This record gives sequence, C-alpha cells and structure tokens, in this order.
Amino acid sequence: MTSNLSKNWKRRLVFTQVEVKDAVTSLNAKKTVSKKNKQSRRQKKLKAYDLSALSEFLPEPAAPEQKTEAKLNCKSRQTLVVQESAHLKAVLDNPQFQLDPFAAIHQHLLATQPPAAAKKDDAAGKQGKVSKDKKSRRKKGTSSISQAMDI
Repeated sequence: MTSNLSKNWKRRLVFTQVEVKDAVTSLNAKKTVSKKNKQSRRQKKLKAYDLSALSEFLPEPAAPEQKTEAKLNCKSRQTLVVQESAHLKAVLDNPQFQLDPFAAIHQHLLATQPPAAAKKDDAAGKQGKVSKDKKSRRKKGTSSISQAMDI
C-alpha cells in the first residue's frame, strides 16, 4: 500500500513539474513576444517624432548648462543647512542690514543682478503706446470737462 502511494505521489510530482515547466516556457515566450511588440511600437513612435531635420534651423547653444547640485542626501542637506545658517547669521549681524534691512537688500540686489538695460528699453517702448481703454477714458474725461466749461 505504501509503495502504491509513493508511486502515485511520484507520478503526480513528475506531472506537476512537467506542467510547471511548460507553463513557464509558454509565459517566457509570451513575454518575449510582448517585449518585441513594445519595442517595435517605441521605434515607430520615435520615427514619427524624428525632429533631427529641424535641428539645422535652430541656433547652437552657447554653453551647455551643467547641474551644479546633485540630489540632496542627508549629509549634503546637513552641510547645506550649516552653510546657509552661517550666511543668515552673517547677514543679520551686518550693521547696514540692522540699520535699514530694505535698503541693504536693495543695495545687494543692485550689486549682484546683471544690468537691466534691455528691460529699460522694453519699458520705454511700451510707455509710448496707450491702450484703447485709456484712450476711451481720456476722451470721456475731456468731453465732461469741455461740457462743464460750456455751461
């Protein structure tokens, strides 16, 4: 009886092993087919969005921008906090900042910001143009003044 059970048990074990192997191989085959399909779809999309012909019309960048800061981990974050807290302490201890904080900030911005000559030219060009709303307001205001003078 025990030998009969062990034979049945071995048959079942062999059968399940064969069945599992077949299932694994079929799943792997399906997986590789789906990967190939995904890759071919990606390639088709890349071909559809190929903008290399437009690159000849674009100007070349002067210098590639480089990231100066990497991802912040715990140690780099701590060093950054220490540096910034020391900088804040130096600013708060500055006698000019203690006298007039807004003036000190203004002077700092004037010293550190690039010249705004281009911005001033744009602003000067816009001053000469008057919007339609302002023109209509001016006309309404002058007509009421002239009516008041006539009376």
